[in-house]
Formats: sequence, structure tokens, C-alpha cells
Amino acid sequence: MAEAIEVLISAGHVPVYAHPGDAGADLRAAEAVELAPGQRATVGTGVSIALPDGYAAFVVPRSGLAMKHGITIVNSPGTVDAGYRGEIRVTLLNTDATETYSVAIGDRIAQIIVQPVVRARFVEVEKLPGSQRGEAGFGSTGYNAAESGDRA
Repeated sequence: MAEAIEVLISAGHVPVYAHPGDAGADLRAAEAVELAPGQRATVGTGVSIALPDGYAAFVVPRSGLAMKHGITIVNSPGTVDAGYRGEIRVTLLNTDATETYSVAIGDRIAQIIVQPVVRARFVEVEKLPGSQRGEAGFGSTGYNAAESGDRA
């Protein structure tokens, strides 16, 4: 198991890892919200953190909310930079076409994953080196074995 880092926190509900080995700790709603079908709302968590330099936190959806209720996060993953000290807020989206979803205070609405990050030093060049993929873009490898040339 990786070594834990110390993250300073101010919170009504401190995020908790549900199981040993979990990557994400649960964030809870600090306010009640009704999400009609197709509606989005930003929900406060009451959590503010101070990450060490060289780390970022990423706010991601909870798979159970997505599967059972169609609730996801609009800007997933949401990035919390080391210098940010404000409240972590989560923009939820109800993708269900017919059912309203109610968020109550204390409900688990997202997960937060803390990771080390590397800052890039961007080097401008006239031409990029070649690669096997080249300039083939988004979706260029297809989605099934016949398109990708991978015949199992």
C-alpha cells in the first residue's frame, strides 16, 4: 500500500474511504438539492482542503449513483489544485429522462482521489517526432475487434 500523505481539512463531514484499498474517499452533500430529469446543480460538500505542493485532488462520480439513478458529475474529474482553499463543490447532473433525484444533507455524492502530479515543462518545436499512431485522432482505433485489426 502506498504511503499516506497528510491533507489539512476543514469539514462538516471528513471524507472516508469505505473499504481498505479504495482509491476514492466519499464526499457528502452539505445541502439538500432536487434534480429534475436533465437538470444539473452545484452541491456544496462543506469540505475545504490544503494539499501539499506536488499533489492534486480529483472529484469523480460514484458508480452506484450513476448506475442506479443516472447521477453523474458534469466536469468529471473535477480538479482541486494544491493552492485552492475554497469549498469543494460538485456539479451533479441527473441523466435520467423521467425521475427526479433528491440529494439530502449527508448523502454520499462523489469521491475524492488525491494523487501526486508532475508539472510539465513545455518545449516548443517546429515539428513533433513521429509515432506509430501519428495524427490519427479521437476514435481512430475503432471500438470492435474487426475495426482495430485485433482478431481474438
